Amino acid sequence: MMGLKRSCVVFFLMWQAVNGDASYSFQEEMKRGSLIGNIAKALNLDPSKLSGRNARVDAAGNRKRYCDINLSNGDLIIADRIDREELCGEKPSCVIKRDIVLENPLELHPFSLHIQDINDNSPQFKEELINIEIRESAVRGARFVIEEAHDADVGQNSVQQYSLKKNDNFILAVDGNTIELVLEKELDREKQQEINLLLTALDGGSPQRSGTVVIHVTVLDANDNAPVFSQAVYKASLPENSPVNTVVVTVSATDADEGVNGDLTYDRLSDKTQKLFLLDEKTGDISVTGDIDYEEGSKYEVFVEAKDGYGLSSEAKVIIDITDVNDNAPVTYLKSLTNPIPENVSPGTEVGIINVQDRDSENNRQVRCSIQQNVPFKLVPSIKNYYSLVTTGQLDRELVSDYNITITATDEGSPPLSSSKTVQLSVADINDNPPVFEEQSYSAYVTENNKPGSTLCSVTARDPDWRQNGTVIYSLLPGEVNGAPVSSYLSVNGDTGVIHAVRSFDYEQFRSFKVHVMARDNGSPPLSSNVTVSVFISDVNDNSPQILYPAPEGNSFMTELVPKAAHGGSLVSKVIAVDADSGQNAWLSYYIVKSTDPGLFTIGLHSGEIRTQRDISESDSMKQNLIVAVKDNGQPSLSATCSMYLLISDNLAEVPELKDISYDEKNSKLTSYLIIALVSVSTFFLTFIIIILGVRFCRRRKPRLLFDGAVAIPSAYLPPNYADVDGTGTLRSAYNYDAYLTTGSRTSDFKFVTSYNDNTLPADQTLRKSPSDFADVFGDSEVSPEVRKTVNPYFGLILMFGGAQFPSNVVCSGCTSVLFRKSGLPLVASLLMVRLCSLSLLIVKYFLSFRSGTLFRYSATVFSLFRAK
Repeated sequence: MMGLKRSCVVFFLMWQAVNGDASYSFQEEMKRGSLIGNIAKALNLDPSKLSGRNARVDAAGNRKRYCDINLSNGDLIIADRIDREELCGEKPSCVIKRDIVLENPLELHPFSLHIQDINDNSPQFKEELINIEIRESAVRGARFVIEEAHDADVGQNSVQQYSLKKNDNFILAVDGNTIELVLEKELDREKQQEINLLLTALDGGSPQRSGTVVIHVTVLDANDNAPVFSQAVYKASLPENSPVNTVVVTVSATDADEGVNGDLTYDRLSDKTQKLFLLDEKTGDISVTGDIDYEEGSKYEVFVEAKDGYGLSSEAKVIIDITDVNDNAPVTYLKSLTNPIPENVSPGTEVGIINVQDRDSENNRQVRCSIQQNVPFKLVPSIKNYYSLVTTGQLDRELVSDYNITITATDEGSPPLSSSKTVQLSVADINDNPPVFEEQSYSAYVTENNKPGSTLCSVTARDPDWRQNGTVIYSLLPGEVNGAPVSSYLSVNGDTGVIHAVRSFDYEQFRSFKVHVMARDNGSPPLSSNVTVSVFISDVNDNSPQILYPAPEGNSFMTELVPKAAHGGSLVSKVIAVDADSGQNAWLSYYIVKSTDPGLFTIGLHSGEIRTQRDISESDSMKQNLIVAVKDNGQPSLSATCSMYLLISDNLAEVPELKDISYDEKNSKLTSYLIIALVSVSTFFLTFIIIILGVRFCRRRKPRLLFDGAVAIPSAYLPPNYADVDGTGTLRSAYNYDAYLTTGSRTSDFKFVTSYNDNTLPADQTLRKSPSDFADVFGDSEVSPEVRKTVNPYFGLILMFGGAQFPSNVVCSGCTSVLFRKSGLPLVASLLMVRLCSLSLLIVKYFLSFRSGTLFRYSATVFSLFRAK
C-alpha cells in the first residue's frame, strides 16, 4: 500500500508536444522539492553551464512560478504548493505554461505543466438539509429533482454515483448530472406528513470519498405542475469592463398551475459567480455586480432554479462569454541588468534584458517597444517579447555618470495603449584622467629670515574621476637646491597641496630656486602630473655694512699721512665698505660722526672719499682722528663705524709721539706672528751660512767673509729712531738709517738718511758709504768693475725669481753678491739660496695679510752693507 502511494506521489509523465515544447505531467499537492523531470536533458542543455548562464524559470507577469530548476543537474522541482482546483477549477484539463530563460546568449525555452487531479476533495451538497414538498396527489413514478453534489475534483475523482438509504416510498434515479427521487409508493399525508431520506454522493477516487445530505419530504396537497424554463440553456456575450447593473440575460420559466402553485421565484444554484452577477428573484434578470475582466475569466456558467409556491422547481443553465477589449497597457519587466557598467565598455555590449507583456488577446497583445534617442543605448529584439539593452557608443562617466533610460511599449489595440518604464543605469568610474593643475606654473614669494614652517603658497590639482580615482595626493619630486635635497627646503601637505618652508632662507645665499610638485591620484594604476613651483626670496635689511678699508675700530691700527701742503679738496683717503644685501638695502651712505677738527675734513656721501675742506694750516693738530659711520638705506637702517687716524706731516721722523698711539691686542698678536716668521727665516738663513763656512774650513781655505748686517722688524707703530747695533764687525751706531713706508701708499717708498758721523770707522776697516754708494748697490751709479761684474749680470734674473717688490729685490741682489764673492759658492747657488729666503718672506707676508684681513704694509727695513775685506 505504501509503495503504491509513493508511486502516486512521484509519478510524472514527460512527452514532447506537437510544437516541440517540453511538457510534464504530475499530480497536484506534491511536496516542495519533489522532482518533476530533468529539463536540461529534455532541452539538450549542458547542466554545468546552467549556473553560469543564470538559468531560471520565468512566469508571465507576477504569477507564481510553482517550479524551479536545480542549477547543478538541471532537474525541474516543485517550488510552491500546487492546487489544481485553485488553478483550474472544474476544467477537465489543467495546464500551466512557463519558460526557461538562459543568458549569455539569451535563450527562451517554453514548457508546459499538466496538473493531474488527485482525490483530495469530498463530494458536497449545497445544503446540509434539502426540503421537498410533495403533494399527496403525486402518482407513482413521479420524479423530484434533487440538487446534485459538487466535488472540486475532476474526472474519476469527481462524483460518480449516488445512493439513497432504503425507505418505503422513494428510490433514486440518476441520469447524468440529474438526480431524481422517484416515487415508488404513493404518499398518504394522513399516515405520514414528513419523511427524512439520507442521500449519499460517492466519488470514484481511491480511496473513495463521500458526502451526505438529508432530504426532508413534506407531504402536501396536490400540485402537479412544475415550472418550465423557456430554454434549457441560455447564452449571452458580455464585453469586459461592463458597468455595474448591466443586464446580461433574463431567464424565464412558466408554471401551468394557478395561484400559489403558479407563483415562481428564481434562485441560483452555484455561488462561484455571486461577486460578479446578481439574479433578480422575481424577474429573472441576471445583471453585473462586479468587475468583469476578460483576463481573469473568459467564460462563466450560472445555474438558475425556478420554483413554484409549493416547491415544484426546474433549472436552466446560463452561459456568459466575456469578450476582450484593449484595456491592458503593455507591462515592461526588467529581467536582468548590469549595474553599474564600466565606462570603458565597448559599443554593442549587452547590459540588460527586457521582457514586455500584454494581458489582452489577439491584436490587443501585439506590442512594439522603443527607447528615446538621446542616450547611447538601444533595444535589440531577441526571442518572443524579449529585448536586449545594448550600448551604442563610448561612455564617459566624467560627462554623464547616470542614465535614466525610458522604455516605451505600445500595443496594437484600438485605441492603442502604451506604458513606460525607466531604467536607471550608473556608469562605474575607471582611472582614465590624471590630475590637472589649475595653473601651468606657480610662483611663491617669501622674505628671507622667514620662520620654518611658514606657508609659501598652495597648489591645486583637479581629477574628474570618482572616489579614490579622483583623490589627489601631492608630493615633492626629488631634486637638489644648491647641492642639498629639495626636501630640506620645502615640504608639501599631501592632502591640501599647501607648501611650507622647512628652513629659514637667506637672500644672500640664493635668491630663487625651482621645485617640482607631483599630483598623483589614488587609482590603480595611479596617474600623475607635475608642475613647477618657482620660489623667489626677497631681501630684508639684515646685513650691516662691512668696512673693508680701514678695518673697523678695534681690529687694526691704520694711519694715513697728510702732507702739510695739502690744499682744500685734496683726496686724503677713502673708506671702502660693502653690504651683502641688495637694492636699496645695499645703498651706502658715509658720514663723519666725530672728528678732531670738524671743519677740516669731509667725506663723500656715496663715494666714501675723505677730502680736505680747506688748506692745511700750521695751527691744525698733527694727529687727526676721524670716526666714520657707514649706513645702508634699509628700513630700519643698519650701520657700521670705523676710525681713521691721519697724521699731518711730511716725514714720520717728525712725529716723535707716534709710538704713543694705542693699538689693540689683535694687532699686537699679528706683529708677534710677523716677528716669529722673520726670526724663523733668519735662523734658516744663518744655518745655511754656517754650513757654507764649514765647507770652506774643510777645504782649508781661510775665511774672508765678514758679514755685517742687521734687520729691524717693523712693529705696529713707527718709533722715531731704531736701536743701535754695536759689536765687532758691524756697523757703528753712527750708521743708523730710517726707512719707512706710508700707510696710504700703493707702492713701497724708501727714504735713506745719511749717517750722523761719516768718520766713525777707519778707512781701512770700513767700506765707506755715501748716499751715492747706496745707489751703487742697486746698480744705479758707477761702481768698481769687480762689483759690476758680480752683480749686474744676475740682477735681472733675481728680479724675475723674486717678484716686483723692489726692496726685497735689492736685498736679494746685495746678499747674492756677498755670498758669491765671500763664500766661493757658484753664483747660481748663491742666487737660489738668497731667493729662497726672499720667497719665504713673501709667503709669510701674504699669509699674515690674509689672516689679518687688512692690507699688509712694511713699516721699516734696515739694510746692512757688506764690506769686502
